[in-house]
Amino acid sequence: MELKYGSTAFALDLPPERLAGVVAPSPPAVDESPADIIEAALDTCHHVLSSFRPGEKVVIITSDITRYTGSEIYLPLLLERLDRQGIADRDVEILIALGIHRKQTEHEHRRILGPLYGRIRVSDHDCDDPGALAHIGTTSNGIRVSINRKAVEADHLILTGTIGFHYFAGFGGGRKSVLPGIASRKACMASHFAVLNPGEGSGRNPLATTGNLDGNPVHGAMVEGCALAKPAFILNTVLSADKSIIAAFAGHWREAHEAGCRFYREKFACQLAEKGDLVVASCGGFPKDINLVQAHKSMEYAAQALRDGGVMILLAECRDGFGNGTFFNWFRHKSLEVFETALRAQYEINGQTAYSLLQKALRFRIILVSLFPPQQVEEMGMIPARTLDEALALASGMLPAGWRCYLMPEAGSVLPVAAV
Repeated sequence: MELKYGSTAFALDLPPERLAGVVAPSPPAVDESPADIIEAALDTCHHVLSSFRPGEKVVIITSDITRYTGSEIYLPLLLERLDRQGIADRDVEILIALGIHRKQTEHEHRRILGPLYGRIRVSDHDCDDPGALAHIGTTSNGIRVSINRKAVEADHLILTGTIGFHYFAGFGGGRKSVLPGIASRKACMASHFAVLNPGEGSGRNPLATTGNLDGNPVHGAMVEGCALAKPAFILNTVLSADKSIIAAFAGHWREAHEAGCRFYREKFACQLAEKGDLVVASCGGFPKDINLVQAHKSMEYAAQALRDGGVMILLAECRDGFGNGTFFNWFRHKSLEVFETALRAQYEINGQTAYSLLQKALRFRIILVSLFPPQQVEEMGMIPARTLDEALALASGMLPAGWRCYLMPEAGSVLPVAAV
């Protein structure tokens, strides 16, 4: 079997007696083309689109390069629908939902927009530019929601993206296009802070977890923030492991998203009879392993298939490094108690991700195959390796007799659910 790593792959030949199973999603076979899938989804929004009038301003939100969505396919089809309504190209702008991520390069804009690049205006959201933000309301738990002014001033706001698991918001897509996608840094931080229980030392809310929306406080904050923005509709894709569009959900921003989440969980959760001693996990290659913040998602899902004290080998190239300038600084805190105190005192989204990574580094033995200098990997509580073979050699001395291994070739796209 080949396991993806960046733009390359490592070959793995595991003895059959060691293999507990391959943990992979089982998406349905699809006969329709990606364009047909998108067109059928957009047909359900005809009643909304028919209300659009010539001269009205439309802002379309889509994801940045760290989250491939099929945007180069669906954005042109969406523009065709707007054109039928008499909406001129000059009245449409595509807004990249960076959240707190870095700005995109020209090459990345080209990849996101596909044939629309150079035809339709595109801009990156800036969470730190107060002049480019507008306050739209306050959530029930006191989050002051300010979002990109272009989205507020548009006559119609359309949300696009893709649905997948998210390790504490439950699922990506839908409402996340607004909060944190085009929100102020302060609002982003406040919505994510809901992952922690009230009260010092009380840890993470157990409902803020992968694949769960019910009672999830982070999801609840995002839903309230999105409602304040009053989107016209959403268009969210579901992708196979090879990044092909296998389904699309369009319509009311909350109802269509929830329908997509139900579909995704049904198709992308994998039941396991027991947990393994070793999990060898690939994020799925670039861009899923573009940086460590993104690769952490695969680490989180792989952890669900691993017994306490077990060994995880994570293949994550991380050509863009950590994904945030302050991420690595959090690992000066070596105990979870001290880390949590610091996180509550000065919350950062990437600090929360670093905290979650440290939780797993203390619970398991994680061998990270990446481009990071060995010292940095060790500072984060993990074991560095440059190749899969080197990682397997290191793991061999940590495993019990008769060990069994799960392989996860697309760890960022499947949620193992092990019997208790």
